[in-house]
Amino acid sequence: MTTLALNNVRPYGEDVLNLLIDVTSGTIAEVSDTPFTDADEVIDGEGNVLLPGLVDMHVHLREPGREDTETIATGSDAAAKGGFTAVFTMANTNPVIDQPFLAEAVWSKGQEYGKCDVYPVGSITQGLEGAQLTEIGLMARSGVRMFSDDGKCVNDPQLMRRAIEYAKAHDVVLAQHAEDHRLTGSASAHEGEQAARLGLRGWPRVAEESIVARDAIMTRDYGGRYHLCHASTEGTVELLRFAKSQGIEVTAEVTPHHLMLTDDKLATYDGLFRVNPPLREARDAEALKQALLDGTVDVVATDHAPHGSEDKCVEFEHAKPGMLGLETSLAVVHRIFVETGLADWRFVAKVMSERPAEILRLEDQGRPIAAGEPANLVLVDPDSSWTARGEEMASKASNTPYEGIEFTARVVGTWLRGKTTYTEKDSQ
Repeated sequence: MTTLALNNVRPYGEDVLNLLIDVTSGTIAEVSDTPFTDADEVIDGEGNVLLPGLVDMHVHLREPGREDTETIATGSDAAAKGGFTAVFTMANTNPVIDQPFLAEAVWSKGQEYGKCDVYPVGSITQGLEGAQLTEIGLMARSGVRMFSDDGKCVNDPQLMRRAIEYAKAHDVVLAQHAEDHRLTGSASAHEGEQAARLGLRGWPRVAEESIVARDAIMTRDYGGRYHLCHASTEGTVELLRFAKSQGIEVTAEVTPHHLMLTDDKLATYDGLFRVNPPLREARDAEALKQALLDGTVDVVATDHAPHGSEDKCVEFEHAKPGMLGLETSLAVVHRIFVETGLADWRFVAKVMSERPAEILRLEDQGRPIAAGEPANLVLVDPDSSWTARGEEMASKASNTPYEGIEFTARVVGTWLRGKTTYTEKDSQ
């Protein structure tokens, strides 16, 4: 067998250990207090933090249809550079992923490239038109684990009820983009003082919260596994907390940008900060942080959304919503939770790897760092200062909202089933 030694690493930021990886089988062969010296390749981890490979439940890789902004290949590169070994790419492509053969093509292309497991998300409705359900059963049999009309909400309550029932029958996750379109219209900013000051049409919290409440009740009555995309308000946190207290099978994600950024960023009218749902106020960000800490919100998901400059360097209300996230998410979570002492690396592993893998029932992702487990791993230097620059991203696009911000945690290596998919020298 071909072997790789990862010596002098700190799993979960704890005691120093050494790993011997069987690259042939893609598993961790042995964990020891003693360094391995006879492996085919030996890497000195220099005391850096080792985590299970990250899992992102929510990305947009734009292929098919907008390969000018991202492809499965460039998105996989960005994922590997960010420490991810699995991502779920949303269905709002052109054509929409609403047929089994399209989902199978996305999966096959990701596997062929080999940098990251790229799971296709099937659309809930045909063409994302909100009128007729897709063949959820056929797509589930083709391996689709999650369905979403992300970018749009399934506003029709009768259609959403049927979707919940079908999803339950096929034991797949239904992920909702919670937005009552009748309340948002042409809104581009959070409804608050900042939007009023800037003359931007406001997007009220109730547009999200009303859908969350409706869907939680439907899930209570009709069952199934319901997942909320990009929770963004204090009220949504309260609704999720109530739903979970009632035993409703609801999970939720929060994005790094909704944790770190607020609507004060809109003062310059920079289209980089246009996102859906919009950046909210400080009290919303604080509520989301606490909800992630106490488990009311389950995971961090990036909502990685590449756009070209022609879609961002325009008037704010005309800018396309979305931000890059794959290459900065770990650094953002580290800054908010680990640097401040709010949480440790075990928490990071939970919300960025273990819990998303559990929700999506991935057998070989988000696993413990132990002998016999899959060698899906990320090595992080927690004391390596770097500055986010869009032009230096592995993504095909450059629309990062963190331009010029300095972070202190950097991914230095990523392995997918023992195969090296990224090392720090790749970006030098």
